[in-house]
Amino acid sequence: MPQNKKPTISLEEAKARFEEWREDRKGKAPIPDELWAAAAEVARREGVSRTSTELRVEWNHLKRRMAEAERTSSKPTPPRFVELVAPRDESVSKCVIELEGPHSKLRIQLKDASASYLAKLSRQLLESAS
Repeated sequence: MPQNKKPTISLEEAKARFEEWREDRKGKAPIPDELWAAAAEVARREGVSRTSTELRVEWNHLKRRMAEAERTSSKPTPPRFVELVAPRDESVSKCVIELEGPHSKLRIQLKDASASYLAKLSRQLLESAS
């Protein structure tokens, strides 16, 4: 299924958004994340120096925001569907289930487990992870 790409924003549009925000902001409110995201997108096409000058943002902050955006966009998406196939025999003499997440690993070893027990355990693990 193709993913919808977000529309690209021009330097002029980003500049107008920043100007509007500057006119409406109260005190020294920080630049909102959506404006930083727009600035990073523009800087990838137009260059950091030109973008920081046109949008009147600090070069180092823009460069850091670009790096953050690239790290989050390059993370692989976890699988949305995992097929669990029950074995043909009603009982399994030995079974090992290994699960790995971004920060942890889980290994479960079972002996003489029924297929229905494995299905129930798998369902509970998936539900607790969601």
